[in-house]
This record gives sequence, C-alpha cells and structure tokens, in this order.
Amino acid sequence: MLELFNYVDGARKPAQSGRWLEVWEPATGQVYGRAPQSDEADLAMALESAQYALPAWRDLPASERARWLNRVANLVERDLEEFACAESRDTGKPVALARTLDIPRAISNLRFFAAAATQFASESHAMECGAINYTLRQPHGVVATISPWNLPLYLLTWKIAPALATGNCVIAKPSEITPLTACLFAERCIEAQLPAGVLNILHGQGAQIGQALVAHPAVRAISFTGGTATGQRIAATAAPHFKRLSLELGGKNASMVFADCDFEAAVAGTVRSAFANQGEICLCGSRVLVEQSIYARFRDAFVARVRALRVGDPRDASTDLGALVSAAHRAKVINAIHRASADGGRILCGGGLTQVASTACRDGWFVQPTVIENLPPTSAANQEEIFGPVATLLPFEGETEALAIANGTPYGLAASVWSRDIARCHRIAARLECGVVWVNSWMLRDLRTPLGGMKNSGTGREGGYEAMRFFTEPRNVCVSY
Repeated sequence: MLELFNYVDGARKPAQSGRWLEVWEPATGQVYGRAPQSDEADLAMALESAQYALPAWRDLPASERARWLNRVANLVERDLEEFACAESRDTGKPVALARTLDIPRAISNLRFFAAAATQFASESHAMECGAINYTLRQPHGVVATISPWNLPLYLLTWKIAPALATGNCVIAKPSEITPLTACLFAERCIEAQLPAGVLNILHGQGAQIGQALVAHPAVRAISFTGGTATGQRIAATAAPHFKRLSLELGGKNASMVFADCDFEAAVAGTVRSAFANQGEICLCGSRVLVEQSIYARFRDAFVARVRALRVGDPRDASTDLGALVSAAHRAKVINAIHRASADGGRILCGGGLTQVASTACRDGWFVQPTVIENLPPTSAANQEEIFGPVATLLPFEGETEALAIANGTPYGLAASVWSRDIARCHRIAARLECGVVWVNSWMLRDLRTPLGGMKNSGTGREGGYEAMRFFTEPRNVCVSY
C-alpha cells in the first residue's frame, strides 16, 4: 500500500488528524494507496509557512524565481517515465499519452513561466501636463490553486508556475482522486531545495480542505479548474471577501464540419477531439456538427474510425483509450448513454461497458467509445457535459444553423471549424460564443495565448501574460514633474 503525504514547509507530512483517503487505480479497480485527508489544522500550518516565506520569495529577482522553476522542471524531465507511469496509474489514461502529452506539457509549463518571469513588464503613460503614470504589478501574497483529476500534473503546473513566477506563495490542492504525481512533484521540489513554504500541497476532499482553502481570508486569489457546479460554490464563497477568481469550468464543445473540408483530416481530427484521454478533457469536441450534404458519408467514416479505437490496459503501447477515472464517473457516463437512448438517440457504436484482455484489468472501469445520432440539439446528451468517450452527431444546413446549434448550450469553452473556405472560418470564429476556436485543428496550443470560457464555462483567462496579470495586483503611480 503506497502512502502519500502533504507537502508543507518544505517537507512531506501526513494530515495532522491522522486520517487518510483511499486512492484507487482505475485500470484495475483496486485500491493501491492512501493520501492525507487534510483539514483546517493542515491549512493553518500551510498558511503560516507560506506567509513566513512570502517576503523573501516576493523580493527575489525574477531571474532567481525563474532559476528555481527551471531547476524543478529539470528534475521532472529527468524522471519523465516515472511521472508518466504514475499519471497513468492514477487516471487510467494510456501511459503513451502521459509520456507524450501530459508530462512534457507540465515541464513546458514550468519553463515557459520561468521565462515569462524575466520578460514580464508593465505600462507607463506620459501626460501632456507634465506627469507620468506607471503601473506596478505586485504579487497578491498567498494564493490557492485547485486542479482537477483529468490532467493532474499538467494542470497543477499550469497554475502554480505563473503564481510562483510572479512572486506569490502557493497552497495547491490537487484532486483527491489523482494525488500521485503531485506527491512526486513535491519530492522533486524537496530535492531541488525549493525554499520552504513557497509551495505547499494539501491533499483531501473538496468539501473539507478545498472549502476551507477557498473561504480563508488570508488567501487572496483562487485559480480553479473543474466542474461548473463546484465553480459556482467557489464563486459564492469567495465573493464576500472580494478575492480574485479564475474559473475554468465545463464545456459542451462543438466541432463544425463543412462540406468543403479536407475530409480525411476532419474525420481524424474530430475523432481525436472527441475521444482523446477517454473524452475526459474539458476541451473535447463531444458534439460533431456535420453539413447535411456530406452527413451520411462523414458519419460512416467517423464511426468506422471510432470502432477501430483500441480500449485496453493503459500500459499497453497499442492502447488508444484507457479506463475512466472512477467507478462513480463510469456510472455517470453510462447513465448519460442510457438516457440518450431513451430520448430517441440511435447508438451507432459502443454504448456500454467493456472488459479488456489483460487479466490485471478485468475489474477496471472501461467504457466503449460511443457515437450517437438522431438527437435534437436540445436533448440532454447535447446540452450536458458527459465528460467521457461519448460523441453525438448532428446534421445542419448552412452557417446560420450551424452557429445556432454550436452556440445553443449554456457553455462557451471551445469549438473547432473544419472548412477550406478561410473567409467562412473567420466569420464563424468571430460569432462563436466561446473562448477558444480552432480552425482545421484541435488542441494546437501555444502557451502564450489566453485560455478560458464564456457563459457557464467560467470567468477569467489563463496562459501567457493573462496568467501573469491574474496573479499580480496592479497599482498605478502618478508622478507630477
């Protein structure tokens, strides 16, 4: 039984209460370890450590903070394979995906914001009356980051890197479902001799340590990625304290395929966008909108490619889709498929649980990749985030209808447009109600660009200078000469 720990004041520590949470391996359906069930006592210790460390960390030259981030990044890169296997064990995703996407991206996050720390600048404005304004951007102090279970290290570093780069001290709460790589990351911070208290990592359930972290008045900013309902509770808790909030929440993203697309590229791209990481990415394109004139041909090609996806042991190099993250989440996804069928949806492939050949994975939480058609845009399957290997197909006639369907959900996170008509692509991109639009691509990410959503998909933006600005407080100084 693997025993995991909090990271507080530069050291590994159990919860002060002595309580633990079981940690499950999705591919086997078995408990493999336990993590601390942190509470207010652990938060008090982390806050004391962060507040003590803050003055020295805040006053370090940006180049020195960058050096620390790069030092930790080097250690993660050195142990990339260990991190990839741990991420797969915790989430159920294929090791190959963690090896090529999750862990390299976490390393890139650390290095990108290390570089950004040395380039971050602010504004000055000269006035004709003989005065000059300049804006100071200073760290908030102690900030909180709360990251989800689907991309554990990837999104943990996406948040803590800009927070640390700008001179804040951080208390991070990873998902209690997937704590392993956060613990490995803490061990690399210890090895790098990152100053004690600069980063603290507390494990435990959201309703306990997460709520305490959000509510504490000493925490001045909160960066959260996760479900919309949780984001609403965080916003309600933080509002009376006027805390800075960045909330990257759910999505019901549309992939819009026009008749003049590069057909093979569109089929491959939309299948990838719907089923990557078992569909457990908030940016996944789970609604595939197809122009009526090519609908039948596209549907058949799409389904054939989905049927060819291999669901299996995450450790197998040939596996395309691994296990879902928990038994409860698997049940949620299966219930959504059953509801879609009851609502009149036609299941073209998949639709249920599956067992894989590996004996070790006979009790794992695997679901067949599923494609559904014949549902109206207003159906639950086309309005509610399923967050699993489920895609719906919807035909449309022309740009106006395509936009109406794409925008016709409470969410507004991402979309993709597949067409050779570049003028059309620009028109649609300008009218889509979402924060990210890909044209003839998906998940082509530049870390300098803003990422975030509209409507129920959240508030604020992450990435590039948007993240650096979020984690700093602007103060204008006007000097008359």
